[in-house]
Amino acid sequence: MTTLNILLVGGTGSIGRHVARVAQAAGHSIRILSRRVGGENTVVGDLTDPSTLVDAARDIDAVVFTQGTHGDEAGYRDVDYGGVRGILEAIGDRPVRIAQMTAIGVTGRDGAFNRSNKAHDWKRRAERLVRASGHPYTIVRPAWFDYNADDQHELHFLQGDTRHAESPADGVIARSQIAEVLVAALTSDAAVGKTLELVAERGPAQTDLDPLFAALASDVELDGAKDADNMPVDSEPADTIADLERIRALRG
Repeated sequence: MTTLNILLVGGTGSIGRHVARVAQAAGHSIRILSRRVGGENTVVGDLTDPSTLVDAARDIDAVVFTQGTHGDEAGYRDVDYGGVRGILEAIGDRPVRIAQMTAIGVTGRDGAFNRSNKAHDWKRRAERLVRASGHPYTIVRPAWFDYNADDQHELHFLQGDTRHAESPADGVIARSQIAEVLVAALTSDAAVGKTLELVAERGPAQTDLDPLFAALASDVELDGAKDADNMPVDSEPADTIADLERIRALRG
């Protein structure tokens, strides 16, 4: 099995801690990005300060994005989006595998949540940066964390992002299973270039995820396969369009 040197962005959060455990159990090496000096697996860097991310991204084979913020639009812009941009710039044209976590319903622009803080829009822009980067990637949009019943662990990979209730009615998934899917994606050829919504239904968890990845449609250009065409790139703010072009140019 391929072993990787993984940079974990958001490794101190509720999903990131599971990712670290799952990745290390699989034999991978973990480097956890943190704003403060921590343990032996920690590297210091601030997602809002790109100059601090160069050393963090040095000599990595893969990056897992699980970071997230709460609050006003500035936080989502600077952390959820800006952090991805900064790491991609730090990586440059080196070949690095990417697994990115965003959220189910991320293409829903008209709900109360997105209207209040534009969180979905900035997460979706962050997805587009990853797709534009040219790196092999998988984007996972998990449903509501840990609302699953004790017998609800059968994984379902969806596409089209059609669930916009903004409640557990959109689907549920265990935090530990989100981590398992993110880590599995890093070494699955079938997962490359694909975006999925992740939910659990009643039944046991699958042990082999490759058939689930293989059944997915590949992404087209900057959006997920089957996503609603409700955020035209040419209508985006000029600075985000410039970011896309700069990230594309890093391919060399």
